[in-house]
Amino acid sequence: MSQDEGRFVGGCLCGALRYEAKGAPTYAGFCYCGDCRKASGSGFIPFMGFEADAIAFSGQVRRFTSRAAHGGPSDRNFCAACGSLVFGGVLGESASFTVYAGSLDDASLFAPTMAIFDARRPAWVCKPEGIATFETMPPGDGA
Repeated sequence: MSQDEGRFVGGCLCGALRYEAKGAPTYAGFCYCGDCRKASGSGFIPFMGFEADAIAFSGQVRRFTSRAAHGGPSDRNFCAACGSLVFGGVLGESASFTVYAGSLDDASLFAPTMAIFDARRPAWVCKPEGIATFETMPPGDGA
C-alpha cells in the first residue's frame, strides 16, 4: 500500500476528474467482456470496487450507459475534458463504484484476485496465474 494505508487516489489523463477511496477494495480483477474491451481499447479492463461511502469524486464527468451482461444498465464515466475512462456507477445513486485500475496514481496498489468473462478473453491476452477465474460473472454479487 501507500504511505497512507488503504488510500487509493487517481483520476484522468488531464487531471480534471479525480477520486480518493479509503479502505480495501471490495473486489479487484480483470474483465474480458466485449464491452470492457471496447470501452478500454484493450483486451481487458482492470477494476476495483468501492462502497459509495468509501470514495469521493471531484470534477466533471460524462456518463455513457449501455446494457450489461446481466441485462441491466452499465454506466461508465469519462472525464468531460480529456475523455479518459475512470469509473463505473452513477454519482448520487449507486451504492458502490467500480474504479478502473489504470486510473490509479500508484498502479502498484492494484492487487487483482479474479478474472471475469474469461470465456471472452482474446487469445493474445495473457491469463494471470493465481487468481480465481470465471467463464462469465462470478456467483453472487461479484464485480
